[in-house]
Amino acid sequence: MRKPLLILVILLVFLGIWNFASENLPYLLNRGNIDLSSSKVKVLTEESVVIDTVKKVGPSVVTVVEDLPPQKTSPFIFGPFSIFDSPSGVDPKPQNIGSGFIVSTDGLIVTNKHVVSDTEALYQVIGVGDKTFDVVSIYRDPLNDIAILKINPGEQKLTALELGDSEGLQVGQFVIAIGTALGEFKNTVTTGVISGLGRGVTVGSSFEGIFEELDNVIQTDAAINPGNSGGPLLNSSSQAIGVNTAVATGSENIGFALPINVLRETLENFNSTGQFQRPYIGIAYRTVEKGQISGGSPKGALIVNVIKNSPAEKAGIKIGDIITEIDGREVRERTIAQVIVSKKIGDRITVSVWAEGRARELNITLEEAPNQ
Repeated sequence: MRKPLLILVILLVFLGIWNFASENLPYLLNRGNIDLSSSKVKVLTEESVVIDTVKKVGPSVVTVVEDLPPQKTSPFIFGPFSIFDSPSGVDPKPQNIGSGFIVSTDGLIVTNKHVVSDTEALYQVIGVGDKTFDVVSIYRDPLNDIAILKINPGEQKLTALELGDSEGLQVGQFVIAIGTALGEFKNTVTTGVISGLGRGVTVGSSFEGIFEELDNVIQTDAAINPGNSGGPLLNSSSQAIGVNTAVATGSENIGFALPINVLRETLENFNSTGQFQRPYIGIAYRTVEKGQISGGSPKGALIVNVIKNSPAEKAGIKIGDIITEIDGREVRERTIAQVIVSKKIGDRITVSVWAEGRARELNITLEEAPNQ
């Protein structure tokens, strides 16, 4: 009786092993070649990184609001009742104009300088839960497109965003951008990769002829729309590696961000002094080609504005002059900015200036840029 029972047990075990092997052996032998499984794991990993990052970083990203002063209007407006009923001024509604992120729990917020460029306006920031704070102080970096806003958080607990390191960034690295797209859609999230490093871009208005030249910026294909300016560019570890700054007009998926190490230097400069101590020359210019202004005009930087009492004005530079060389370097698109950023307050530089058909050399002593 025991022998048949033992045979039956062995037979059942054998059948169980055979059934398991027939169902799973092909998978075990070929698991390294199954693309569908591996791609599914990859998608889930990328999704979870983005979701986790947004949850962690979201409370640190803010919307910057501009509140312009009332605009005076003339009472003599043509139209029915205009002389009698015209308002003495028009008070524009506050507008969401950009993004920013919290860098300290006591109320320091970083954004782009061009976001808060209007010195006549009042600014606010909207944080988590649509909590609104008045900006009590603005510190604009004269050398970079960076501004630091100060708010009084009161009882509100702020979450500072962790800053990463932009030194070891790689082309192709996964990135996430967060900001208030188009000034309307708060905490809009886009993803992409680093498309290029060490780019140079010129930010400004060709109509006004005033430009700001930015060097060594990060290029990304993560969508950066108007309103995203000042928001963070993040890595997969939820760290800020850049400050979203600009988008190439007339193109798709070409955006730029200032490297976070530039911001680190700016914050160190600010925290040690309570302001920005930067050298400046005091000009606004646009680059021109040979013969562009007149038949004999050289290639260089055409001066379109000179700040009153600036080092440039004291040295005799005037609107319409063309700077052709600075410290022995031929002036190209970003040469002047590169030279100034490498100098210290009190350093002397030599510039070659073309004016009224003749060239001359001027010595300029760089001074501390005024807080704007």
